[in-house]
Amino acid sequence: MSVDTPAPAERGQLAIHAENLLPIIKKWLYSDHEIFLRELVSNGVDAVAKLKHVALIEGLGELGEFRVEVTLDQDAKTLTITDNGIGMTADEVRQYINTVAFSGAQDFVKRYELNAEQNAIIGHFGLGFYSAFMVADKVEIFTRSYKTDAEPCHWVSEGGLEFTLGACEKAERGTSIVLHLNAESTEFLDAVRVRHVLEKYAKYLPVAVLLDGAHINGRAPIWTQAPSSLTDEDYLSFYRAAYPFEEEPLFWIHLNVDYPFRLQGVLYFPRFKHEFDVSKGQVQLYCNNVFVTENVQDVIPRFLMVLKGMIDCPDIPLNVSRSMLQNDPYVKKIAGHITKKVADRLTQLFRTQREQYEGYWNDIHPFVKFGMLEDEKFHDAASEAVLFESTQGGFTTVAEYLARNKEKAENTVYYAEAGEAQTTYVTLFKEQGLEALYTHGPLDVHFIHLLETKHREVKWKRVDAGLSDQLVDKAATQIVDAEGKTQDDKLKETAERLLKDRGVTIEVQRLKSEDISGLITQGEMERRMSDMSAMWKDRIELPTRKTLVLNANSPVVQRLLGAEDPARAQDLAEHVHDLARLAHEGLKGEDLTRFIARSHRLLGG
Repeated sequence: MSVDTPAPAERGQLAIHAENLLPIIKKWLYSDHEIFLRELVSNGVDAVAKLKHVALIEGLGELGEFRVEVTLDQDAKTLTITDNGIGMTADEVRQYINTVAFSGAQDFVKRYELNAEQNAIIGHFGLGFYSAFMVADKVEIFTRSYKTDAEPCHWVSEGGLEFTLGACEKAERGTSIVLHLNAESTEFLDAVRVRHVLEKYAKYLPVAVLLDGAHINGRAPIWTQAPSSLTDEDYLSFYRAAYPFEEEPLFWIHLNVDYPFRLQGVLYFPRFKHEFDVSKGQVQLYCNNVFVTENVQDVIPRFLMVLKGMIDCPDIPLNVSRSMLQNDPYVKKIAGHITKKVADRLTQLFRTQREQYEGYWNDIHPFVKFGMLEDEKFHDAASEAVLFESTQGGFTTVAEYLARNKEKAENTVYYAEAGEAQTTYVTLFKEQGLEALYTHGPLDVHFIHLLETKHREVKWKRVDAGLSDQLVDKAATQIVDAEGKTQDDKLKETAERLLKDRGVTIEVQRLKSEDISGLITQGEMERRMSDMSAMWKDRIELPTRKTLVLNANSPVVQRLLGAEDPARAQDLAEHVHDLARLAHEGLKGEDLTRFIARSHRLLGG
């Protein structure tokens, strides 16, 4: 608008509600300088939302296509954010801009009596506007209110506490904010850099966002749509766009809560690795479709951070930078609700699609167990859906295992480490019709302890922790000689003499299988303490006692008693011990070298 006789520009100082507030905003509240672009674009979207609401009340008619546009001028070193929203009068500029720390949204809500849902407005021209001074030495506002009789006005400040406010020429409704970038912020004249920031923060905003005329957003966030209207392909397509270099997820959860707080989102279950870093956030937090952070530890429990996806929480209490969460009862309620929804989804899959759920288990079990160790409520809600792979094949729950093995192993769960290490023990179990459950690595050491704590009547025992009565031939009879010794007594004395330098405890049993000459056993709790110690940063070498159980029914062991050559007897004793060690924990280094050399001697006769 042309002004024939311009009135002198109004000059003044900003009304600061706290001493030196602008330097604090510039250097502390907004530690990440790119935040300014999020704040100013969000303000533009708010301006459009306000105009839409006023239009419904006042019947304004056709308002055209709404947009927020960012333009760069390399020569002038300016970045401009323009919206065609509600705009401001000079009085509104005085109220919303000159009085720092007063949010225009507060006055707007009172004026139009918005309800809770309609009050989902970030706050047009509150403290967020002053984030502009993080990157600009000089900031200008050109604005024209939607009101037909409003005069456009121009506000300018050069980063201090002073401003000028006067008339200007602006034909269209809305607001343009011109940032004269300082020397440290010229990176924001780079279109690639600015596009990256806009795609990060604004890709799901409900108003068209453009950079030098090119659209940034356009895809509606999937969490705003009704789950019943979406197909599996819709969810997968959205995931591929958000995580283009990741494998497709196993399944997902759609969150949609209206009361007692508002929460929407989609959480995807990726294919988990057995080692995952819970310190790196995978879930993105949004507030009214504006990206806030991936640092969501206060919103969701730590163990859920291994999931991927997005949650939108309009009720989340944010400080002025929208990057740090404040202590608030809502946060705990939201975290608890998300935890419950994840547990419910796992239980639902277990109950209704068990075969499919079993197909997921090898991928998700580290996450589920870690979650149960972290969160007691999650354990209680999802414990029904915990599976173990059985040595008999397939998957089972602990309750199912105990019911099947009530007579053979009442209230005892036998388990074995998955892999090759305990194959001998597992084979012996299977030959006698016994069942064990497979565990996977250090996490299960803690998880088993948790299960024993929750169900004290049930004990867990690794297959090499001792011999089950089901494996021993109790019917075997032995002749007692004149000295009152049995053959087993003599065998034990011979083995103790030949292996005295190895520091191993000797026990003699008659196993139902003749194929095994000896086994190493170790006390369950002693071994667990040793396993836990191995996971500590400053590992403590705990003393361990291992027992060599010689199988008196084995022909190899019988040969030990009959060996007349002392050297051959020594080789046989050491070889039986090393075979047991090989089956228990393997051999390496010099032990393996000696074992190979001894094997050649024995095979050579």
